[in-house]
This record gives sequence, C-alpha cells and structure tokens, in this order.
Amino acid sequence: MDNIGILDAGIIALLGYAVVFFGLILLMIVVIAMGKIFMARDAKAAAAAAAAPAVAAAPAAVAADAPTAPGSAGQLKLHDVEPKTAAMIMAIVADKMGKPLNELRFISIKEVK
Repeated sequence: MDNIGILDAGIIALLGYAVVFFGLILLMIVVIAMGKIFMARDAKAAAAAAAAPAVAAAPAAVAADAPTAPGSAGQLKLHDVEPKTAAMIMAIVADKMGKPLNELRFISIKEVK
C-alpha cells in the first residue's frame, strides 16, 4: 500500500472538516426550526387562553369552596425566579409533603445554575 502525499492528506482533512461542519449546520437548522414551531404553538395556545377567560373562571369558583387552613405564608424573597415559577415550585412542594400551602413557610427561592 502506498503512502499518501501531503496534498492528498490535506484534501482528505478538508473534506472531513466540511462533512462535520455541514452536519453541524444541518443540526442548527433543525433546532432553530423546532424552536420556531414550539414558539408558534405556545403563542397560539396563549391566544386561545386569552380568548376564553370565562372558562378559566369556573375552576376558580370550585377552588374557592374548599376549606383553607388558617395561617400566613409570610414574606418570600425571589432571587432570579419569576413569580409564576415560584408559585409552581411551592405548589409542588406542598403537594409532595401532603400539607396545605398556607401551612408551609417559604423564606426564599433561588434558581441553581
């Protein structure tokens, strides 16, 4: 078997790099397209939710009938966390512990990166 020259090795290396970068570019296009699809779907769902506020009010009326435990949650400090995310975290913790949310005391919520 003959050894390949430096010119042939350079061409093979460049073709290898081209194949890898072509694959990366295709992957980037797929990820961007999927992101746009999901963003459009979320915007569509948000528009549908905004169009039907009367439907969202019905479960709130049912929840108001449930008895609540006395007490106060106190002050809560949020560190780089949206209030909606903090509310979801508190609800999950209360559910897993099997206690009403107003019997638990959350001092602060911080996102760990």
